[in-house]
Amino acid sequence: MFTQLGSVAAGIMFLWAMFQQYFPYQLRPHIQKYSQKLVSFAYPYIQITVQEYSANQWKRSEAYVAIEDYLSSNSSSRAKRLKVDIIKDSQSVALSMDDHEEVTDEFQGVKLWWASGKSSLKAQSFSFYPASDEKRYYYLTFHKRYRDLIVGTYLNHVIKEGKAIAVRKRQRKLYTNNSSQNWYGYKRSVWSHVPFEHPATFETLAMKSKKKEEIVTDLTIFRTRKQYYSKIGKAWKRGYLLHGPPGTGKSSMIAAMANLLNYDIYDVELTSVKDNTELRKLLIETTSKSIVIEDIDCSLHLTSQRKKKKEEEKEESKDDPLLMKGKENESKESKVTLSGLLNIIDGLWSACGEERLIVFTTNHVEKLDPALIRRGRMDKHIELSYCCFEAFKVLAKNYLDIDSHSLFPSIERLLGETNMTPADVAENLMPKSITDDPETACLEDLIQAIETAKEAARVKAEKEAKEKEEEEERLKKEKEAKEKKEAAGEVKEKEKTEEKVEENGVVPAVKENGVVS
Repeated sequence: MFTQLGSVAAGIMFLWAMFQQYFPYQLRPHIQKYSQKLVSFAYPYIQITVQEYSANQWKRSEAYVAIEDYLSSNSSSRAKRLKVDIIKDSQSVALSMDDHEEVTDEFQGVKLWWASGKSSLKAQSFSFYPASDEKRYYYLTFHKRYRDLIVGTYLNHVIKEGKAIAVRKRQRKLYTNNSSQNWYGYKRSVWSHVPFEHPATFETLAMKSKKKEEIVTDLTIFRTRKQYYSKIGKAWKRGYLLHGPPGTGKSSMIAAMANLLNYDIYDVELTSVKDNTELRKLLIETTSKSIVIEDIDCSLHLTSQRKKKKEEEKEESKDDPLLMKGKENESKESKVTLSGLLNIIDGLWSACGEERLIVFTTNHVEKLDPALIRRGRMDKHIELSYCCFEAFKVLAKNYLDIDSHSLFPSIERLLGETNMTPADVAENLMPKSITDDPETACLEDLIQAIETAKEAARVKAEKEAKEKEEEEERLKKEKEAKEKKEAAGEVKEKEKTEEKVEENGVVPAVKENGVVS
């Protein structure tokens, strides 16, 4: 029997070799086509293949990634060969199917088979942008009588569940945009990222509790209103303008927003973006469930005052060729316009993606163009001001773990008289030495710092008042000197006229107003 099987196998191999060697290449597709039809009559199962890379060879297929996440939750208990990876905080592991492994799944009583595979390129070719040597894929096998159920319902279920699993297990990231020179070619990357692990929450923010509750409610409502935004015909996004002096907690506010909503953060550096086209490209490459932030003060000349300053600098650089050349290179680096930025915030391109927050930060809100921060673009304006007593109590709880102290009344009085940022208050609340009573030592340091700041503010105010008085006196003297000079000029002109009259021997006629005609 084994001899006969061996002979049959050898005969099949011989016929296949002859087919590959001598059968006309043009007829092979037809043979394969009809042979597959013949096999389909006897083989009742259907296979669906999902490739790792779609038509855009540089981007992984979203369907493949979703299926990978979906199978990772099932394969740990069913597959015999697994791969392990570290996720999130580097303290937990994720298991997934190894290559060429198969697992079973069941949906509404129907049994299905998922298998993973990979294929290597047979021919090696030289390229400046080499592709991966391996092509990975998943293929799903099921009975043909369940085609409608699998294609219409099951696959959508798998994609949805896979995306939900990815959100739950993902490590949130902090992105920054790369220079456009790195946007093309092999291993292209529009954004670079690091894990986002900022611990800030709304409970630890130093601000009034009423304002915190208002912001948290606003964010929570936004996250659950997908259908509402669709009904009113608006992109599912919301703009926040954070403004206030440096050190008042704008960055901590953004981190608290991200931790509350479980969003990624994209920190846009507009000075490295050449034009509006690149800005749109950046927006397209961001994901949903994200916060896009921009420090307006450091990026663009978006106010008339800044444009005037730029013109003054241009005038000053005319006499210095090196400075002029540097300014020209700087102007060539970024040609992002205000209209281009507005189109990203509130134009057609703002609808690329959904569930997105756009956050602008500034230290000088009064200098921004009103068109940039109007309602509908920056929907909610949040002022982060100097530290009040309620904010101080939050910091005292965070840093010293105390709710009350005998020095609190003194601190409350001083904070009501002096402007000090939460950052400065927090710095003085950090224990800097080992003592038996660190709480009292830190609070005494804070009182001394506030009194010093109060005295410095008084001296500054007196100096500014004195400078203002001196400036007014100087302007007054200049005005008096100018008036004396004009009067002296009029007298001199009158004397010249009289001398000219005496030389000609003509007595000029004098009009009623005393002017010589």
